[in-house]
Amino acid sequence: MSTSIRALVAVMAAVIGLVPVAAPAVAQPPQQQGTEYAPTMLVVDASGSMLAADPSGGTKMDAAKNAVRSFVTAAPDAAKVGLTAYGTATGNSDAEKAAGCQDVKVLRPADTIDKPALIAASDQIVPRGYTPIGTSLRTAAAALPQEGPRSIVLVSDGLDTCAPPDPCDIARELSAQGAEIMVHAIGFGVDDPSRAQLTCIAQTTGGTYTDAADGRALAQVLPRVSAVALRTYAATGTPIAGTPAYRDAPVATPGQYLDILEKRKPQYYAVDVPEGATAYFTGTVSFPLTDGSLDSNERLDLRVYGADGQDCHFEEKELSTRSGDGVALTVGSVWKGAAESRTGSPATDGCRGGGRYYFALDWALASDSAPPRLPVELSVGVEPKVADPGPAPAPPVEFTAPDGPVVPVVGGGSFNIAAQLPGTGRYTDTLQRGEFVFYRVQLDWGQGLAYRVRFAETPERGSEYTSNITTTLFNPYREKIDFDTMAYTGSEQILPSHDSALATAPIRYLNREAADTDIAGQAVAGPYYIAVKLSPTEKTAPVPIELEVDIAGEPEPGPGYAGDTASDETFGGDSKPLAAGNPDDHADRTDDGISTVVGLAAGLVAVVLVAGTALVVFLIRRRTR
Repeated sequence: MSTSIRALVAVMAAVIGLVPVAAPAVAQPPQQQGTEYAPTMLVVDASGSMLAADPSGGTKMDAAKNAVRSFVTAAPDAAKVGLTAYGTATGNSDAEKAAGCQDVKVLRPADTIDKPALIAASDQIVPRGYTPIGTSLRTAAAALPQEGPRSIVLVSDGLDTCAPPDPCDIARELSAQGAEIMVHAIGFGVDDPSRAQLTCIAQTTGGTYTDAADGRALAQVLPRVSAVALRTYAATGTPIAGTPAYRDAPVATPGQYLDILEKRKPQYYAVDVPEGATAYFTGTVSFPLTDGSLDSNERLDLRVYGADGQDCHFEEKELSTRSGDGVALTVGSVWKGAAESRTGSPATDGCRGGGRYYFALDWALASDSAPPRLPVELSVGVEPKVADPGPAPAPPVEFTAPDGPVVPVVGGGSFNIAAQLPGTGRYTDTLQRGEFVFYRVQLDWGQGLAYRVRFAETPERGSEYTSNITTTLFNPYREKIDFDTMAYTGSEQILPSHDSALATAPIRYLNREAADTDIAGQAVAGPYYIAVKLSPTEKTAPVPIELEVDIAGEPEPGPGYAGDTASDETFGGDSKPLAAGNPDDHADRTDDGISTVVGLAAGLVAVVLVAGTALVVFLIRRRTR
């Protein structure tokens, strides 16, 4: 099978309830509307310093134009890419400073890419003037759509020479306005002060900073960073503020939330869990892409506490090595203490039965290369007490290769914009080097999924085109079910490499009790996610892929739950945090249900540089109870 470390999954059965009702339908992610590439604006430095010689030959401006040409040539046809430049209309004398600091021009709008026109606009740039980075960010942001995820890719060879406004303050201004704009900055042969300024811009907006020492490096970096930007992910959710102590923790109802997580500072959140119910709590942090970081190890810890802060001795740990490759790290807890009967023992009763539970999320292991704080998405779900669990578990479904026409799709850059695959069939997409994209398949109770991914043969061969390829299967609450990985050198490859397909069992409630723990996480109907990764390479070249998807089995009645759980709010449709306080203040709440919120972050680009052989990012889970 794959060279994987499987997540240890052990979800206890919910207890039998009183009156069975029909199984609730799982809340659906929003449907994809056309392409899901994020509109992206390239901002190119055309100040006088770009006339300097580049170590790899020609001028720095020549190198920048070559890098733009490489990216545009390889960009997806459906991408929306614009071009802005600063420093083209004035010189850099003192007398020209006032005009030069307003010298920013949008050369091409961020519409569906017109490759010849964009390349022509780039080739006509003549560097002359000042470096108004802050003004260029404002101009680029104004030229992009005013809602939805958007990206700016900034290439600069030095400091802003027009501040104020300070460009990092402009980045904060964009964030404070709630703009879903990420700025990815590339320092082209910069010094330490310039690197610090560009890093601040990127980190403030949740983007990435990358160094390019010379033109050769820029030709490799710009297409890679731009590919990340096109399928960008912007963290989303109802704002919530975790607290350093459990007593003041905000009370979260089922839904999705957004907070800021700092290194080694645990944050508490409270969830009211009715008697017999199961709670789901997941946190996801996406780490920025850094260049060549071999020791960027990060770990998220999640602990559960009960009444009066009693430690329930239930802990999840997720470790990621090489987080600088842009990984999204998720840690989650399936908490079933509310389904356990109290025994009269003060030592354990605080963690049994219905009541208020506290989830403490901690960025416990943090590398020096990571920013001091990052957005964290929180998913909260409450599944009601079961009355009739339904059929017994069954083994994984067998894969039957689908036939029929091949349907083109555009994968999304995260779970919430994953491309919908409507059923059994063959689907094609084209991945850029350095992309990690998502697709989703709806599984009803009783249905199972089997799939494989075919990476096509390409004309580009050799060690400079060697990528790590990976496919991962996730359940509706974003827990990893299985994955496979290997090296790709341009010859056709199929994942999984040693099995006919990655497959689930028929989705049944009692899978969580199965002796085969591999199927324990396949106990909730809803969207199952297929992720496909193609890591960056020394040289860029797109790779066509084909997904062969087989949905097996007919829908069957699912479990019956106690109580009425038919409203959208039950599944987090109207999530909002309640004030912290006495658990009795919220004793009448009826928001039972499992959240399948759609904005959970894991869809950012997870890239693993490969040289000759594949380097794999390991996500390691440990649970203690």
